[in-house]
Amino acid sequence: MTPRALLAAISLPALAISACAPEGDGQGGSSDRLPGYELAAAAELEVRDTLGQTGSGLNSNLIEISVEELAAKLEQGNIRLIDVRRDDEVAQGMIPGADHIAMDEFDPATLDLSDGREIVLHCRSGHRSSLVAEKLAAFTGQPVIHLAGGILAWQAAGKPIV
Repeated sequence: MTPRALLAAISLPALAISACAPEGDGQGGSSDRLPGYELAAAAELEVRDTLGQTGSGLNSNLIEISVEELAAKLEQGNIRLIDVRRDDEVAQGMIPGADHIAMDEFDPATLDLSDGREIVLHCRSGHRSSLVAEKLAAFTGQPVIHLAGGILAWQAAGKPIV
C-alpha cells in the first residue's frame, strides 16, 4: 500500500467516526474546529510519523515546549509568539504579546523572519500549531517550536490572557 493510500485509509474513517462527536469544548464556548478535526489530524500525524514524514519522533523539526518554558521565553523577550487559532477564538482571549495569523492564512513565504526573534507557535490544544510548525520547518529547514497543550495548557497553569 502506498503511503498516500495508507494515509487516506486511516484519516477518512477517523474523520467519519469523529464527525458524530458533539461540537464544542465542553466548557460552554464555541467549537474551535470542525467536528472530528483533531482526531483526524492526530490520525494523519500518526500515519505520517510511521512513514517518517512528520515532526514527531527522532527526525523531528518540531520542538514542543511547556507553559513554563514559554513563560520564561516571553520574559526574556526575544521571541515572536504566533497564535494560529481562528479569529473568533482569538476574540475570546490571547496570550499577552502574541501575534495572530490564523492557520488557514499562514504562509511561511510571507512571514518576516528578519528581526532574528525565535518563532513560537500556539493554538487551542497544540494540534494545529504542530501542523503549522511542520509547514514552517519545511520552508525554513530549521526546527520550529510550538506550545504543548496550547492556550488550554496556558490557562490551566493560571497564566494571564488578554
